[in-house]
Amino acid sequence: MVLSTSLADLNIDDSIELELQGSILTLWLNRPESRNAMSLNMVTAIQQVFSQIADDSSIRAVVLRGKGGHFCAGGDIKDMASLRVEAANTGSLQPYVDFNRRFGAMIEQVDQAPQTVVVVLEGTVLGGGFGLACVSDIAISRDSAQFGLPETGLGILPAQIAPFVVKRIGLTQARRLALLGLRFDGHAALNLGMIHQLAQNDAELEQQLTETIQQIKRAAPLASRATKALLHRTLNEPLTSLLDDAAQQFAQAVGGAEGQEGTMAFIQKRLPNWTEQ
Repeated sequence: MVLSTSLADLNIDDSIELELQGSILTLWLNRPESRNAMSLNMVTAIQQVFSQIADDSSIRAVVLRGKGGHFCAGGDIKDMASLRVEAANTGSLQPYVDFNRRFGAMIEQVDQAPQTVVVVLEGTVLGGGFGLACVSDIAISRDSAQFGLPETGLGILPAQIAPFVVKRIGLTQARRLALLGLRFDGHAALNLGMIHQLAQNDAELEQQLTETIQQIKRAAPLASRATKALLHRTLNEPLTSLLDDAAQQFAQAVGGAEGQEGTMAFIQKRLPNWTEQ
């Protein structure tokens, strides 16, 4: 499959696979033998992709999913073992710090991506995979998926994902899940507000994904990017200045090409031209 110009020259290893269909990029986590546990190579590859497409408005959505029936089992234990050797050889904890922070930077990058990020959750959704799911814009899950934050049971912390979990489901629930290391299924994830849609079988999962992509294509590309950025800003900026700036953005959108096309399509009772992209 031919990738866009922004992706064609990327030199990434086989820990992920990319599949581009029109304006929709699917990023497959591709380590099925380890239930797609996140290695440093995988983290680096994901960062490379999101850095490369940040300014590519032709890519409207990124779908994250895992090969082999699992989303992601968390961090790769083999990487942790090699870090232990490196830390012992250097007499420093810095290798652990650098690895952990690198993962957090990747999660933050996915969170801030201008594209609409969709996760398709199956099988294992643990630790870092749980964190990755928490920064999605739309989360679709099988009812049988198994979620959890197992870190405290392993004697470690969910250090980099904790802030994103709290933003997703709130402090009270995050405390309960993290401190007890609970495992739960898709029904509980839906009740927590972690996911948005639940599928009872694989066919329903694919159908919900297809419908979600159709809805993404109904939204204007530039308006979607600006809206996502605006929503992120609501958590950190004073309200009055934010609303002043939002009014300016609204005016520019109304007078811009997308606003004019959207208005005309509504009047003419047709779909706007961007739905075909």
